[in-house]
Amino acid sequence: MREMTIPNRTAVTLNLFQGLSVRKRRSATRGTERAARWMLKRVQHGGSGDTEHCEPPTRNGFSLVELMVVLFIIGLLATVVLINVLPSQDKAMRVKAQGDIATLGQALEMYRLDNMAYPGPAEGLAALRQPPANLSLPQNYRSGGYIRDLPEDPWGRPYQYKVPGSDGRPFDIISLGADGQPGGQENDADITADAR
Repeated sequence: MREMTIPNRTAVTLNLFQGLSVRKRRSATRGTERAARWMLKRVQHGGSGDTEHCEPPTRNGFSLVELMVVLFIIGLLATVVLINVLPSQDKAMRVKAQGDIATLGQALEMYRLDNMAYPGPAEGLAALRQPPANLSLPQNYRSGGYIRDLPEDPWGRPYQYKVPGSDGRPFDIISLGADGQPGGQENDADITADAR
């Protein structure tokens, strides 16, 4: 323990383990307290006169370990979300394709009711948007068409239209699935109106 005397009879005690303590023998003024703090800073910095930079370092920001822990947790959460969401996305794409096929099937039925026949293979599904050139009763064709927009399947390919359809159906509307090839299993399987 070291004791120093500063003008105005204020004793400054420097205890290296507990910091600065100022005992007042007489009423000390602010200037005396400031001098005591300045003296302590000077003693702590080895007697150098540079007391501007004597403030204790403040903690700004995060340590590398804290950042690594946060990044690890974010990565872990992203992995869990992806594992749970991706299968749902595949199922949602198949359900969307089935919904589109059902909508196109209803539009084809309305076309048949107005025009007495389904569009031929040459006209395809485009006949739902614009009247075909070889239409026998063009006055029966609905203005604006039978569907607002001709959708693509969820994988960005056009739906396949076959006339006549398989198993005695008048037509088939097919999405070739994720792989875009006929046949396949699971996500790559073809999607039709009756596919579940």
